[in-house]
Amino acid sequence: MKRVDDFRLKFGKKELVPIVIGGMGVDISTAELALEAARLGGVGHISDAMVNTVADRRFNAKFVKEKLKQYKFNVANSDKSVVQFDLGQLAEATKMHIGKTMEAKRGDGLILVNCMEKLTMNAPKETLRVRMQAALDAGIDGITLAAGLHLGSFALIEDHPRFRDAKLGIIVSSLRALQLFLRKTLRCNRLPDYVVVEGPLAGGHLGFGMDWSQYDLATIVAEIRQFLLAEKLDIPLIPAGGIFTGSDAVSYLENGASAVQVATRFTVTKECGLPEDVQQEYFKVNEDGIEVNMISPTGYPMRMLSKSPAIGDGIRPNCEAYGYLLDSTGNCSYINSYNREAAANPGAKRLSVKDKTCLCTQMRNFDLWTCGHYTYRLKDTSRKLPDGTYQLLSAEHVFHDYQFSTDNRIALPE
Repeated sequence: MKRVDDFRLKFGKKELVPIVIGGMGVDISTAELALEAARLGGVGHISDAMVNTVADRRFNAKFVKEKLKQYKFNVANSDKSVVQFDLGQLAEATKMHIGKTMEAKRGDGLILVNCMEKLTMNAPKETLRVRMQAALDAGIDGITLAAGLHLGSFALIEDHPRFRDAKLGIIVSSLRALQLFLRKTLRCNRLPDYVVVEGPLAGGHLGFGMDWSQYDLATIVAEIRQFLLAEKLDIPLIPAGGIFTGSDAVSYLENGASAVQVATRFTVTKECGLPEDVQQEYFKVNEDGIEVNMISPTGYPMRMLSKSPAIGDGIRPNCEAYGYLLDSTGNCSYINSYNREAAANPGAKRLSVKDKTCLCTQMRNFDLWTCGHYTYRLKDTSRKLPDGTYQLLSAEHVFHDYQFSTDNRIALPE
């Protein structure tokens, strides 16, 4: 019976353990988690989601404080169009976060950055270019293009000296999305180095509508693989979403996948950035405590724990400090919803906003508990302690369980 370790993810002459840890923001896929994946010979992701905030938290920088100070006059104004990011500081924060991670890297694996197109930051094209170029400057092994079609992303960095050296990949949820991307990037004369195919059971934002349950990851992967074979395109495919055991992974590897991307089981590791009290919520949740809703201002459905404090919370928009989801006109759908409730409830000390959430503040505070479909199975991967909590795992333990397990078995911690 085969194990994940019987396969290898091949990039040219480089061979890796075919396990990719997904890029969970905001700093949930920490540098420590990515570094462990690389040390063990696989691939780890960090996320550039709210990178200024992450740099402040990790390196005692003052990017958020300085931005708030500059725009404090606008805090009570519902119009956020004047709020801009300092692109120099954005580049500095990106280089700080990625550079420090790469300096600490050990082992033969890779560290990639997950780069969300939907983090529009009041200047979508300019901020995306800065984030990607700064990541390359800082020595990142590669960039995974996420949360959007990224039809123009390659063009933003094609003049960078590492454009053909670094690994560049994209996350898609359909063959059509991949075809659109490939057609648009033809002019750059560069194919993606890998394609992550994210299915409907993944965590966080989904590349589907609210009919997500009608789709199946294996079917989508097979369709994309047939297209690549027909077009004679040798691009590694990496399925993601709902791959909970090593045996799940092997089933994809035996059917032509080059690796698998996993994340849910690493949310309850010591290296993960989630606070321990939130990790215990992930352990305790049952299947009926997980929902897919439309409260994200990005317009994408999002999977999360139903007990997430962010759901229904009417916190004041804090765009002067954060503002990562402001579009080019300074708008965000949460601002519209908040202003609607504020007008309907004058003088209220605390508002409730049911249809949208302030993704920036809630993710920064770890109050939006995004998760994968099989999070309710996490309790079966650990041991319950006498005080009723569950034992946290190490990233190495989970990685090795994927790498060496058979028969759908899950190794419990010592």
